[in-house]
Amino acid sequence: MVSTAAAIFITGCFHVFPARAADIDWSKVATAFGRPLPAAAAGIYRFGLPRGDLKVVVDGVAIRPAFALGGWIAFMPAGDGVMAMGDLVLTQSEVNPVMKRLIEGGFEISAVHNHLLRAEPSPMYMHVSGHGDPVRLAETLRAGLALSALPAASAPASPPPPLDIDTAAIDKIMQAKGAANGGVYQFSVPRPQPVHEGGMEVPPAMGSAHAINFQPTGGGKAAITGDFVLLADEVNPVLRTLRDHGIEVTAVHSHMLRDDPRLFFMHFWANDDAITLARGVRAALDMAKGKSG
Repeated sequence: MVSTAAAIFITGCFHVFPARAADIDWSKVATAFGRPLPAAAAGIYRFGLPRGDLKVVVDGVAIRPAFALGGWIAFMPAGDGVMAMGDLVLTQSEVNPVMKRLIEGGFEISAVHNHLLRAEPSPMYMHVSGHGDPVRLAETLRAGLALSALPAASAPASPPPPLDIDTAAIDKIMQAKGAANGGVYQFSVPRPQPVHEGGMEVPPAMGSAHAINFQPTGGGKAAITGDFVLLADEVNPVLRTLRDHGIEVTAVHSHMLRDDPRLFFMHFWANDDAITLARGVRAALDMAKGKSG
């Protein structure tokens, strides 16, 4: 059990009290986790956990960590502690040792599944959440991840190659500004209505936004992957739209346990002309209007 509760769990909901962000010594959290403290965004500290040690190939494409191997854990002040949520990228042999240690330290496991098809080797994705004292949660995460081969800290990376895709044209089609990260062009598109988990709002940085990644593969082409965050009534319209545009749907599942509204996460894959794929993704986004019924 986590000793300092950020919320009291009663009949399926967390009853949350006002956060005291100023009382948290984030340097101690980073020290307990054994990783540099990232810059805060809207009061959220999101630690990147990329699996640069894994050499994963899909359909002949060598997957960059920022494309589909970028695990993470984010901490947000809540009550007299924090809410922590994340997505850990693990090998199949790492899943159970890491899971055992995390649940012993008070974490909940909200999903274990694949995001990609035909990946060699095939990574697994473990979604986790915890509430309570941030230092103790960080210590638990460090102990759990020590049972994997995740690098202890992000090593200095060599400069990524230039993005040989027309990012300005993709921005125009996507109606948003992407960001370059580790040789990948990324979009985070928030849903039109707020998302809650156990009574607490889940900001986009905690995993509630559509994520779309373009990894150039040469000659103006790109592999694309990511996930759409969808209401039940949006799942099949988005699925059909993606398939109509030559984009494969690789998984449909949940990431959270007590989300409101109930959400489904749809992962996808294609490797084709980047502009053509951007049009297909934009058409799918237009199917996710934030309305049900």
